[in-house]
Amino acid sequence: MKRRTFVKNGLVVCSTPFVPFFITNSWGKNPTAPVPEKPAWLVKMIHLNDERIESHQKVRITDKNNPAYGGILDGNEIAHVHAVTSFLQAGMCGLVSKESKFYNHKALTGELVLAAKYLLKLQHADGTIDLFSTNFHSTPDLGFIVKWLSPGYRLLQQSSVPGKKSLLQPLGDFLQNAGKALTVGGIHTPNHRWVICSALAGLYTIWPEPAYRQRAETWLNEKIDMDPDGQYEEKSSYIYSSLSDRVLIATARGFKKPELLDYVRKNLEMTLYYIHPNGEIVTEASGRQDNSIIGTLENYYYPCRYMALQDRNGRFAAVCRLIEETAFPKTVGFLYYFLEDPTLWQELPSSSPLPSNYAKAFHTSGLFRIRRDNYDASILLNNPVFFTMHKKNAVLQGIRLASAFFGKGQFTSADYREDNGAYILESNLEGPYYQPFPTDKIPGDGIWANMPRNQRAQSEVQKLKTMVAIREIEKGFELEIAITGTDHVPLALELIFRPGGQFSGVQAHNNLPEVYFLKEGQGSYTLNGDQIHFGPGVYQHKWVDIRGALPRTSAPTVFLTGFTPFNRKIQLT
Repeated sequence: MKRRTFVKNGLVVCSTPFVPFFITNSWGKNPTAPVPEKPAWLVKMIHLNDERIESHQKVRITDKNNPAYGGILDGNEIAHVHAVTSFLQAGMCGLVSKESKFYNHKALTGELVLAAKYLLKLQHADGTIDLFSTNFHSTPDLGFIVKWLSPGYRLLQQSSVPGKKSLLQPLGDFLQNAGKALTVGGIHTPNHRWVICSALAGLYTIWPEPAYRQRAETWLNEKIDMDPDGQYEEKSSYIYSSLSDRVLIATARGFKKPELLDYVRKNLEMTLYYIHPNGEIVTEASGRQDNSIIGTLENYYYPCRYMALQDRNGRFAAVCRLIEETAFPKTVGFLYYFLEDPTLWQELPSSSPLPSNYAKAFHTSGLFRIRRDNYDASILLNNPVFFTMHKKNAVLQGIRLASAFFGKGQFTSADYREDNGAYILESNLEGPYYQPFPTDKIPGDGIWANMPRNQRAQSEVQKLKTMVAIREIEKGFELEIAITGTDHVPLALELIFRPGGQFSGVQAHNNLPEVYFLKEGQGSYTLNGDQIHFGPGVYQHKWVDIRGALPRTSAPTVFLTGFTPFNRKIQLT
């Protein structure tokens, strides 16, 4: 499994309950107090983890003559560090959990020993590992592995698993080798710094080497990459913002730096305004690979639960309960956070209402959010998808606008302004022609590149101004689109909907699948009882693959087509 997939999907690590290994528990309880019974949701996750163990066992490499003996094959039948780490995580969970069918399981212990030895074999002499899909001798990817494996090591230490020393030995060798690499290695992305800090914090709780803390302090000296809104540098609302929350909590606890929790609070407060009515999260402003994916909130379950209990925060508790209703099975990958800290098993505080009626700008992210109870919209800057709308299950995934203007007519807006209750997006394009190169500067070799355009005089300059005004109307929005300048430029407006629903009032393209036209009047899209109405339509041509526009998506899309000058109002309710 690729590290990115591993981060996204998570893998379970379960445990026999014990006193938290980090600093004295967050709520001032006596650290020697009896551990409570595991709640039912935790037991359910342990049983789900048993299924993961069994799935890994089916792809174990059992041929002793195979160089990857003891390893785990991924879906592409490649054995690598992340695949074997998945098995080790899940397996150690089963070994130490009394509710698991694999509790104290001798055969599984033997399989995990072989897996740990293979993991050690994959580790380079400098302590690093490979993310085989892209990064080699990678310290940051090592940080992820250590972050995932060190809880299992600690849990195994605390357990009564027979023969555990045979597993702890290769794991300990791997982790200590990793520690040496983590104290000197570099990173690629902003979140890598905090992943490495959390990995060092995890190692520090096992082997309190001063070098671990010193290296973490060096990274932390760069300061946390948070903007005034509460968003991290990568703006990755589904994957890396929640990851940063989790690893900053781990770093705060492992190195006793509670001031780091302020960043977690601020990000979680911001995230409250990123929640769609159906429990999904806004992803269209992300700067990473989760941009525009369909994502739910499961990645925030641990930080929300931790901070809800830490601060007695009812809104964070409400997010936890929302996740339990909409995405609870997906939280299974974060069990090791909960099972290492039984204080998290406490009942959440009473829920406080989540924001559901607001208009709020996130300037650094280029995002403006509007929510009115059971529907919401996102207005996006520097993004070809400049508008989205959710009406519970019925989702308009995006609106795009393109014109055939010199191959550069895909509309985006770098900024917005408010004018008399409307949010105004604009772009201004020019399409010049070029005069002969100045005679005294002609190089004489005939090479086009040696006569750059910026040294040629322009003539017959064509211009195109696009303005989109977005207004709230009763139970929805109105988009006024005005395009002026050069005449008779073909254009197409795309309304991209989520797959699975039903249209009415539209006409299918006679050749292209999932392509429809709203030629006149009103159309509607219905999914699971929820409906978005849109229109009126306009149809002046059937060209949907405009030159210079982005490729069509694979989602069902309704096109409105025309020529400049163009001035239309489209209502969405």
